[in-house]
Amino acid sequence: MLAHFAGACLCAGMLVLFSLAATAQDSSRPNPQAAPPPAQTFDLFGALGRWLDESIASINSNFKDARTKIDNFNREAGVAAKSTVDVAKDAADAVVRLPNTRVISGHQNCPLASNGAPNCIVAANTLCKSQGFSTGKSVDMTTAEECPTQVLLGQRQAQPGECRTVTFVTRALCQ
Repeated sequence: MLAHFAGACLCAGMLVLFSLAATAQDSSRPNPQAAPPPAQTFDLFGALGRWLDESIASINSNFKDARTKIDNFNREAGVAAKSTVDVAKDAADAVVRLPNTRVISGHQNCPLASNGAPNCIVAANTLCKSQGFSTGKSVDMTTAEECPTQVLLGQRQAQPGECRTVTFVTRALCQ
């Protein structure tokens, strides 16, 4: 019963709306004595075309900016690489020009300093003095673990404290 009443009210409301719309249509008929309203049309395709053109221009601008940044980065990386190569070449030339300077290869253990760290300055000097030079600077060092042969061959397990880490100079710049 309530549903029938609601349906009737809905129909009545629709009739009122249609009658108001018809009345509004009648009153909106053009008056022949009145001036025509100015033409205000909206060009949907023109607006869509302008929007697409602006979007494409923005995307092209972003790509050009990215390209410029990549080109600048590549140019700066090239300059940095060239300057690094030049510095390394200059350093190598300076070492060669030093009188009585040689790079000596060998194997000299670095003794432990009082703080427990390897002292490779002493090892470089010892390596250079063994070749007839007065002083030396370490150029290349190696760190390794020394263990008994049976442990290295896997014949037995290492006992605590049996293996030790050693550091030695393999190349030194001697004068």
